[in-house]
Amino acid sequence: MQQHFSPPAWLEALGWASLVLAAASALAITADMARRGARQRMWIMHVVYPVTALYWGPAAVWFYAAQGRLTSRAVIEREGEPDPDALPGWVTSAKAISHCGAGCVLGDIAGEWLVHAAGLTIAGKPLYADFLLDFTFAWLFGVGFQYFSIAPMRDMGLAQGLWAAVKADTFSIVSFEIGLFAGMLLYQEVLFAPGLAKPTASYWLFMQLAMVVGFFTAWPVNGWLVRAGWKERM
Repeated sequence: MQQHFSPPAWLEALGWASLVLAAASALAITADMARRGARQRMWIMHVVYPVTALYWGPAAVWFYAAQGRLTSRAVIEREGEPDPDALPGWVTSAKAISHCGAGCVLGDIAGEWLVHAAGLTIAGKPLYADFLLDFTFAWLFGVGFQYFSIAPMRDMGLAQGLWAAVKADTFSIVSFEIGLFAGMLLYQEVLFAPGLAKPTASYWLFMQLAMVVGFFTAWPVNGWLVRAGWKERM
């Protein structure tokens, strides 16, 4: 049986606090979007914003309140479509990353628990199996999220929309996962060797932090994808 680092009680408490705060943030965004007149024009954003809150917590609530509400159906009907070229560059980049980031988060959660449940390893290490399955699921979810964003905006059919989504999100997902995997390697192999167990709150606290790192490693790539026209300015 694999040995794990035993986190101190204060770290577990901090982990639970972070997870509860993230869940509350996701629920707050979901509840707001469920209000009459607050539904998003693009349905996929009803998934993207709450999932983003799972690792950004209250920061995602602030971004949704400041920027997400501007793209609700009611606001668009009242004030018209916001001009994406008039948005600050950081807002455009953050929205672009949030799509691939949401796919990565869901893919990572699915991959992590599958590795744990099945006891999978590569070269004797569950971490390497995590990397393989996390990336596979992240790519599938990420491309799916991007398809439901880019196809309606460009009025594309299934095949054309899927190819555009693959072009738009593959580099973005790779850059996000590079930061995430670097964070996982740091806390599983260096800070807490021989690694935190997945059922601990401490593990998921550091997964949240690693996802934030992934968000920023994806930043320059997404800026380039938007400038190149492979991704839409949201």
